[in-house]
Amino acid sequence: MRKIRILEMIDKPFLGGGQVHLLTLVKNLDKSRFEIIVAAKGGKPLEDEVRRAGIPFMPVSLGKKISLRTGKDIADILKGNEIDILHTHGGVAGVFGRWAAGKAGTPIIVHTLHGIHYLHYRNPLLKYLFVLQERYFSRRSDAVIFVSEADLEAGKKFRLAPEGKCRLVRNGVDVGGLRDADMSARKRRELAAAMKLSPPVIGTVARLHRQKGVVYLLRAAKLVRRRHPEARFVIVGGGPLEKSLRRRAGKMDPEDHVLMLGERPDAREIVSLFDVFVLPSLWEGLPLALIEAAALGRPIVATDIDGVREVIRPGDTGVLVPAKDPAKLAEALSRLLDDPASAVKMGERAKREIPPLFTLSGMVEKTQRIYMEFAARKLKM
Repeated sequence: MRKIRILEMIDKPFLGGGQVHLLTLVKNLDKSRFEIIVAAKGGKPLEDEVRRAGIPFMPVSLGKKISLRTGKDIADILKGNEIDILHTHGGVAGVFGRWAAGKAGTPIIVHTLHGIHYLHYRNPLLKYLFVLQERYFSRRSDAVIFVSEADLEAGKKFRLAPEGKCRLVRNGVDVGGLRDADMSARKRRELAAAMKLSPPVIGTVARLHRQKGVVYLLRAAKLVRRRHPEARFVIVGGGPLEKSLRRRAGKMDPEDHVLMLGERPDAREIVSLFDVFVLPSLWEGLPLALIEAAALGRPIVATDIDGVREVIRPGDTGVLVPAKDPAKLAEALSRLLDDPASAVKMGERAKREIPPLFTLSGMVEKTQRIYMEFAARKLKM
């Protein structure tokens, strides 16, 4: 039986949640059954990681502006490589890819929503237009995957896809890879010394976008340091708000107790240095960063929002606080610093209980089942 040819597509080449999901998926799909190509905007670090894994990479100019040329380029890739399944990830790839697949006659179209960001837009007209857009393209898709129960329910509520096409495939993490990142005490000390970090360290890994609420963490940092002046804050990640957040951090703390590291390939190793991991998001799909922090045994403070509630059991495997509330965030962080023994126990419970619920093998197997379901229906094998 011939291999099924799949094109996995996403827009930008940075390693955000959707890109990490795609990368771990393509590395772990059954290569005896599937032949895989990745398409995205060219550049580091995603392109490098895909090529390093021995998977063909096709650079495509994907932007938010409508471009017939982009659609034609994708259609040419689909036809030229005789793609059986197009799997798009995120809104931009979902629009261009699914439009091009219709033109190319691609037999099977699968789309994953990595969080439904437009439902949180402040402009109601823009939100409505994006809902209509997803309804249009989802009716031309074979399956629409939601990464959390909350997103699945929101998808049904807003009728983003016909109910029979809606599938739930929760994000999963490579626990083995995280064990490798969970360094020995000696290596932690060496990395901390190289970065001039001393405990207690409160940190996050997040794309610097309004969604992640990092501005509220910076406001909370001021309050935490009134009680714990020795506390250091580390922010790993880049994004559209990086410059403005750097300016804010520089103005608020002349003693440099806020360290903004930008994009880092060793983000997981840096998380091992955190005494507390914090995620101050305003909305989420199902945050991989929380699952990874739990797998590394970090005590967690996060906002009480959809997606996060599917990962954290409040007061047991983490602490949840209201979104957009720096005072409550600061109080929760300070309490964990006040009682490090209890914080360590919370991290241990998170490490024991959370990762088994969100396994990479489960995510990959469910995705493969969707591929095979439609291959059996539509492909001549």
